[in-house]
Amino acid sequence: MTEPKTLLFVALVAVTAWFLAAWRGHVRAARAAGRQADDKPATTFHALVAFVMCFFDTLGIGNFATTTSMFKLRRSVRDEWIPGTLNVGYTLPTVAQALIYISIVQVDFATLILMIVASVAGAWLGAGVVARWPRRNIQIGMGGALLAAATLMLLTQLQLVPGGGDTLSLAGPRLAAGLIGNFALGALMTLGIGLYGPCLILVSLLGMDPRAAFPIMMGSCAFLMPIGGVRFIREGSYSLRAAVVMMLAGIPAVLIAAYIVKQMPLASVRWLVVVVVVYTAVMMLRSAVVERRPVAQPVTAS
Repeated sequence: MTEPKTLLFVALVAVTAWFLAAWRGHVRAARAAGRQADDKPATTFHALVAFVMCFFDTLGIGNFATTTSMFKLRRSVRDEWIPGTLNVGYTLPTVAQALIYISIVQVDFATLILMIVASVAGAWLGAGVVARWPRRNIQIGMGGALLAAATLMLLTQLQLVPGGGDTLSLAGPRLAAGLIGNFALGALMTLGIGLYGPCLILVSLLGMDPRAAFPIMMGSCAFLMPIGGVRFIREGSYSLRAAVVMMLAGIPAVLIAAYIVKQMPLASVRWLVVVVVVYTAVMMLRSAVVERRPVAQPVTAS
């Protein structure tokens, strides 16, 4: 009899293959129609950012907020394209993470599947909305969500949230709360806000072993990112060149972190992440305010 995990791996590979086929087909169609998907070339900067962020992502730091900070700092991806670029470019590295952690970390299979389904549903609905949002809405949404993420990171660093229990499953009201929470986190993924940190806090609040968060959060992202990513691809709301470079640079970083480094002291890195995320949130909200101001019209002689 086939083990449940094997069926989950087969499903993940199938979803990933569908994502790649849909991506390739859309790119070919866009080129045939003469539509340009980018206004800026991909650079070594994109590759370096993706490698470093995917390395720390595999160790549980999360890479969406930090990558957003780097892109915003260098203005290397248009603000309104950042959510789509993150979801598309980091899909394959996240799939690699999920395959690794689901295979080595024990968690109740029914809980794992239901949490994944909830996050995918949130991402599917969220991506359909965010991909059509104007630039200013994206800036405001990302700015607010980044501040919320920074707050959660700070609470974790100060140990003001529960450290979790020892259970590997959820049932009854706790399961319902977990599904609602992961649905919301899946929707936030489409705003470019990573699921890892909030999901770790969620499962800890529900009394689960924090280690159980790794297959849950990585499995959730591995399924929701291809599905949400296709919606961004169809809307053309992402940077194609940056996404391809991020994908190619991210996969080796995942393998190095998972199989060679495995663990390292991350307390100082997390404090740095809090500072960077707050800075990025403020800059994103500032951009929304500045771009709303009307441009002064030149005075002409009558």
